[in-house]
Amino acid sequence: MGISSNPCRFPPKLALLSAFVVLACFTAPSAGNFYRDAEITWGDGRAKILEGGRGLSLSLDQYSGSGFQSKNEYLFGRFDLQLKLVPGNSAGTVTTFFLASQGEGHDEIDFEFLGNVSGEPYTVHTNVYAGGKGDKEQQFHLWFDPTAAFHTYSIVWHPQRIIFLVDNSPIRVFNNHKSIGIPFPTSQPMRVQCSLWNADDWATQGGRVKTDWTKAPFVAYYRNFKIDGCPVGTSGGSCGFQSQTQELDAKGRNRMRWVQQKHMIYNYCADVRRFPQGTSTECKRPRF
Repeated sequence: MGISSNPCRFPPKLALLSAFVVLACFTAPSAGNFYRDAEITWGDGRAKILEGGRGLSLSLDQYSGSGFQSKNEYLFGRFDLQLKLVPGNSAGTVTTFFLASQGEGHDEIDFEFLGNVSGEPYTVHTNVYAGGKGDKEQQFHLWFDPTAAFHTYSIVWHPQRIIFLVDNSPIRVFNNHKSIGIPFPTSQPMRVQCSLWNADDWATQGGRVKTDWTKAPFVAYYRNFKIDGCPVGTSGGSCGFQSQTQELDAKGRNRMRWVQQKHMIYNYCADVRRFPQGTSTECKRPRF
């Protein structure tokens, strides 16, 4: 895989890794158990750990949603979760999987799944915040029904780039362009956070379609919580990242081009109405 036997030591030359096995200087993969690795943070009983810790459900009704987070904070890593989204009329609901730090000026890397009326596709909303500033949205429609079965969603957070993957297919790369003044999350530890909540003021068709509470409770399912990461505040938690870069290979680049050409529905880099003074500088840089 182009990785030396010591996962925290890299060969001097740039390794071009397959997009479908994007790894870095991480600790050994953690086969997640929600009892061990996560904590329910809100919802008053609406979040439930299932199957001895192998799965977890979040529910939403007219009174409250629910959520959980990882027990550990991490500074870089690969984070995988399988999700099965709310079926049927999910308009107004938002199911999330994201990384976030705490406090003002926070960093965040987002997967948000915006529900829709029956028969219409979910919108996958991605964004990156650094120092409290976001406005880096890209949105997609999926090429499968995300409510019929579990699918894997992954965030690779590396000092040089962030990669979003769906079933191991890259859909987006956000590169570190701090050298030209573009904020990038590199210093604030983040937790995995997940939630199911109501956002019918904006989530579905710009807020025109509201949540149908007669369909409640709405339920989303999570499983196979896996982290190959650098935990903060634990013994041996420093991963000793060096100057290693990770890039998509030709197969990965072609796959991402296909996703973006066929399934991307919004790109902040193309929104001249929203940014009449010009889009952000990184939009003029190569995607890879």
